[in-house]
Amino acid sequence: MVQKLDYLKETPSQTAGPYVHIGLAPGAAGFDIYRQELGWDIAGPNAKGERIRVEGIVIDGTGNPVKDVLIETWQANADGVYAHPESEGEVEEGFRGWGRVITDFETGEWGFDTVKPGPVKARKSLGTGPLHPPAHAGDDWLGRGDEGHEDMAPHINLWIVARGINMGLNTRLYFDDEAEANAKDPVLNLIEWHNRRPTLIAKRSERDGKVVYRFDIRLQGEGETVFFDI
Repeated sequence: MVQKLDYLKETPSQTAGPYVHIGLAPGAAGFDIYRQELGWDIAGPNAKGERIRVEGIVIDGTGNPVKDVLIETWQANADGVYAHPESEGEVEEGFRGWGRVITDFETGEWGFDTVKPGPVKARKSLGTGPLHPPAHAGDDWLGRGDEGHEDMAPHINLWIVARGINMGLNTRLYFDDEAEANAKDPVLNLIEWHNRRPTLIAKRSERDGKVVYRFDIRLQGEGETVFFDI
C-alpha cells in the first residue's frame, strides 16, 4: 500500500529577515569572518576593458530608500564571455563576473566596481536550451552562432532581496552609451511597453576621472523597474 504524504505541508513563504546579512554579508553585519568579503571582487586585477563603477539606490512604493537590500550581480567580461564552464571562450585569471553588494544601512546607497561587459551572443531560442550537449552535438550546440539573432547588448544581471520581498527580483542593467546595441537587444525588445525600457538603462557620468553609471531601482509606483520572471 502506498503511504500518503499529504501530511507534508508547504513551508510558508517569508521575506528576507535580519539574518540575510549575517549569513551572506557578515562583514556588513559587524562580523569579521573573511579576509575579504565574498563577492566584492567581481572582475579581478587582470580583466581587460574599461573599469567602471555602478551606483544606485533601491526605492520603495512610497518613494523612500530601502536600506537593507542585498544585490547579487552576474556579468560577462569585456569579450562577452561568462566565467562559466559552458561559456564559449575564456575569461581572465581572477575574473569571476559574480558579485554581492549591500546597501548602506544609513542612506540606502549601493555600489560596486567592475569592468564594463561586452556584447553577449544570444541563443537561437531565448530562455531555452539543454544544460549539457546532446549526443552528436556540433560546436555550436548552445545555439549562439545563429546570425539570425542579434547579440545581447552589454548588460549586468541583478538579483535583489530585502525585507518585504518574498521572492528575489531579477532585472538587468544596460548602459545609456550603448544606444545602438540596446535598440537591437533581444531581451529589451521583449518588453512590450517601450516607455518602460528606459527603467533598465544606467546613466553614464564621470567623477574624479572615473566612469560612473547610475542605476536606481524602483520597486513600485511610477517608473517601476522592469523585473523578469525567470
